[in-house]
Amino acid sequence: MEASVIFPAEAEGFVQSLETFSLKEVGSTRWFKQHEYIEKLNMQAILHASAMHNEFVKEFLVSHGKIPVLVHEMILVEVWKHKVFPILCQLKDFNPKNTFHLYMVLHHEATIINLLETIMFHKDSCEAADDSVLDLVDYCHRKLTLLACKATQEGKTSHGKHKLSGTAVMSSIEELQSQSAALEFEISLKAMSVLRYITDHTDSISVINRMLCTHNMPCVLVQLLDCCPWSRCREGVVEKYINGKWQKIPPEDLLKMTKLDGQVWISLYNLLLKEDCQRKYDFNSFNKNQLLKLRGFLTEVLIDQLPNLVELQRYLAHLAVTDPHPPKKELVLEQIPEMWNSIVRENSGKCKAIAKYQVKETFSPSESDLRLQAQRLAQTYNLDVMESLLPEKPKCGSCGTEATKRCSKCQEEWYCRRECQVKHWPKHKKACQLMVEATEKIQRDLKINS
Repeated sequence: MEASVIFPAEAEGFVQSLETFSLKEVGSTRWFKQHEYIEKLNMQAILHASAMHNEFVKEFLVSHGKIPVLVHEMILVEVWKHKVFPILCQLKDFNPKNTFHLYMVLHHEATIINLLETIMFHKDSCEAADDSVLDLVDYCHRKLTLLACKATQEGKTSHGKHKLSGTAVMSSIEELQSQSAALEFEISLKAMSVLRYITDHTDSISVINRMLCTHNMPCVLVQLLDCCPWSRCREGVVEKYINGKWQKIPPEDLLKMTKLDGQVWISLYNLLLKEDCQRKYDFNSFNKNQLLKLRGFLTEVLIDQLPNLVELQRYLAHLAVTDPHPPKKELVLEQIPEMWNSIVRENSGKCKAIAKYQVKETFSPSESDLRLQAQRLAQTYNLDVMESLLPEKPKCGSCGTEATKRCSKCQEEWYCRRECQVKHWPKHKKACQLMVEATEKIQRDLKINS
């Protein structure tokens, strides 16, 4: 039987109810209810995409015209993180015993970009996004430039500069800030995929102009390939960020292209080889020199994995010996994105007041409210459903074969049979105890002892 988070009628009800909120309402009870709806829609959309079944979540979002609402709500939390969250963290009288409510607000942006990544694969989703595609392009540009800048800076400094000493203990707010930074990395990688799908589908002159002329996305993508934030070397071992986690790469797989590499290359292919794009882009000396850096990356091994890149290779060889004509200046009535500026403009000078209001009214819930939220979240993140979202089946911690049984104490390690569990227990015992203690601490925090 097919795994399911929600039924079609339920999904349509959730989609129809989606609405835009104000900055002040972020984290409110009504906002939190919509957050749960979007979480469930996201999980169902992932299930459908991975199983290649009828994607009714995408269909409802398209038919009811709700994709612009999703984009708005994602940018709303982005603004909140930039304008309100830093003020909130500095308020002397705010030291919450439990921060999971705040964390869910930070996580909301990740949930929406994940849902958009899933549905924007389809051309009709891009079309249904309408003018909000421009806001989405701006959003992706903000995320990718920040990702490239951070990766370049970290490459110039020693690894581990963010590590705390063994005796340091983070406050709840510091821990939240650390979690926010980790989420930002995940969000930026999802934005890369969303941008790729926009380059696949859009025919809009305004969107193309925004990507090429306003933001110079080809040069941003070259910089990303150059610094490669999803790859790192730790103690002589190469690790790559695959399926949401850092994984050690054996020497024989070092040249294997990851999904993220592919998204960047396909975006570049679309932006440089589509006729509409070539007419718009200014191949001045700086841009040309940046693009020609790509020739060093285009090895035979890479092209074998993505054969279409041979066309890009030929194009760059031609570009190296020619000087393309500058783009023709055309009088075009260009649309401009509105969401970020509109939200910032509406809340100009109000962010400190919003932070104080939210500390008092939103992020200081009663014990009963907190317990209710915890119960609802537990229902939202159903364990069996979450397992079906995993990219691959669990493996036995002892022998590595497909596993169906889980450690009853920590619920984290998997085994194929009892014998393997007994054999692995001496190695697993310490980790198991640590995970059980961490879980108990979370449960104690949720109760907020008075």
